[in-house]
Amino acid sequence: MSAPLDLTPQERAELFGGFDPDDHAAEAEQRWGGTQSWADAMRRSSAYTKQDWQRFMAEASDISSRMADAMRSGEPADGETAMNLAEEHRAHITRWCYECTYEIHRGLGDMYVSDPRFTASIDATAPGLAAYYQAAITANADRHTA
Repeated sequence: MSAPLDLTPQERAELFGGFDPDDHAAEAEQRWGGTQSWADAMRRSSAYTKQDWQRFMAEASDISSRMADAMRSGEPADGETAMNLAEEHRAHITRWCYECTYEIHRGLGDMYVSDPRFTASIDATAPGLAAYYQAAITANADRHTA
């Protein structure tokens, strides 16, 4: 997803910190540009206001924080708590971005551990969180597609 063009540089910094979505737009378009998911994400995000982006980011942060808490407390990644959080994560993407099928969600989970940029970003919340997310996403997809 790209940030709306009507955000000021100050608003972008406030919302995304040091991350500029536009820096990765070309790579994302190359990977997913021909898909319906890409078209949906571009259509939806282009209409988001600063407040929409704040809600999106707050919800994502809340899910990650609770996933990190589950991991720290020793909940297994294939346990009910982690799988339910993975399902909440999938629903969040569907609500805000595009229809996130279980197949797509598996792919995202795999990317969280195979792309060092994603791993570093996710693990900034808690070391090992990217791998825990990936395992929880896989377990959740397995339980819904079995």
